Amino acid sequence: MKVVVLGGGVIGVTTAYYLAKAGHEVTVLDRQKGAALETSFANAGEVSPGYSSPWAGPGVPIKAVKWLLMKHGPLAIRPSLDPAMWSWVLQMLRNCTSARYAVNKARMVPIAEYSRDCLRQLRSEIGLAYDERSQGTLQLFRTQIQLDSIGGDIEVLKKFGVPFEVLDEAGCIAAEPALARVRGKFVGGLRLPDDETGDCHMFTNKLVELAQGAVTFRYGTTIREIVTDGGRATAVRTDDGIVEGDAFVVAMGSYSPLLLRTLGIKAPVYPIKGYSLTIPIQDEGGSPVSTVMDETYKVAITRLGNRIRVGGTAEIAGYDLALRESRRGALEYSFTDLFGGGGSVSEATFWCGLRPMTPDGPPIVGHTHIGGLYLNTGHGTLGWTMACGSGRVLADLISGQRPDIDVRELSIKRYSDEHYG
Repeated sequence: MKVVVLGGGVIGVTTAYYLAKAGHEVTVLDRQKGAALETSFANAGEVSPGYSSPWAGPGVPIKAVKWLLMKHGPLAIRPSLDPAMWSWVLQMLRNCTSARYAVNKARMVPIAEYSRDCLRQLRSEIGLAYDERSQGTLQLFRTQIQLDSIGGDIEVLKKFGVPFEVLDEAGCIAAEPALARVRGKFVGGLRLPDDETGDCHMFTNKLVELAQGAVTFRYGTTIREIVTDGGRATAVRTDDGIVEGDAFVVAMGSYSPLLLRTLGIKAPVYPIKGYSLTIPIQDEGGSPVSTVMDETYKVAITRLGNRIRVGGTAEIAGYDLALRESRRGALEYSFTDLFGGGGSVSEATFWCGLRPMTPDGPPIVGHTHIGGLYLNTGHGTLGWTMACGSGRVLADLISGQRPDIDVRELSIKRYSDEHYG
């Protein structure tokens, strides 16, 4: 079968790899000059199934107000007249209940756990190296109130069998020795020892190299529309002409709904901008060994080889890619407050990308009502975490095989079934 994958980020490339492995003739189209040059380029570097949770949850509206008032708060909203923005926000608010949170979490954890297992298998089979580490994630609490409020999260971790450790100050320092230099700035933490880290851009490009020959990569190709005939997708119209196929996978991240709406498909995916700093290490002893999540500022500080990646901020601003210095200040503050001697902030690279967020949290993976058209999008902050699992599942579906896990509730059909606006 000839399969055309639309999008060359980590989601599109992993999908293409698994499709080729299943014996299909695969072509990847992307408007950029290479793979993983948009949202996959400089993300926080976490592969964190244990933290696969919806943004929408009980108490989030109240927290959002507090975050907006913080000097280095993790949330920024730049209102516009875009109806898609307000529709997405309203749908997200409707998911901020205990019942919806439980349903959405239950949909996210299985695909995230499965994806980590697929990544490990892939790494062992083909020997990929991408500055990966398997030393867990430490969620760091600066206040006793934060530490005392993790009971609900722990119950969820227990339910899904995710290993965890609740640590006091000494335990946090044992896991991340550099924190000894800032003793007294935190009271404890929640550590997930099975989480991993790695450079998503490096991983994606090495997978591209391995797939050459089995997969055709066409860069610099702008996708204009999906052509249908008799209720079935038959081709893609690009600036370079028509590309025909038997099946098509939309893996264009935040830009997926813009393409799909021309077909009458309403995919509630909206861009939530995130920022990162990539900082060269100047002192090993003052640097993290894995990922530390600063709970107060919602900033992830991750060791990637001889660099430190600092990622965070949720900015609701549509498709705006402006680099705002105020957001850089928030990232720098969290990093220097905890690991100030570890890296050279003056030499940091500042970046932003658009996370493709659904209002309920889970990604959209599976077929559509149009024959031969499949979706693999809406992974939000968890694209790197869920990439391999999502790609393998979709390859199985297209191949007519039953996936290892049940992903029916990740289909776009859930939005019509559950009466989303």
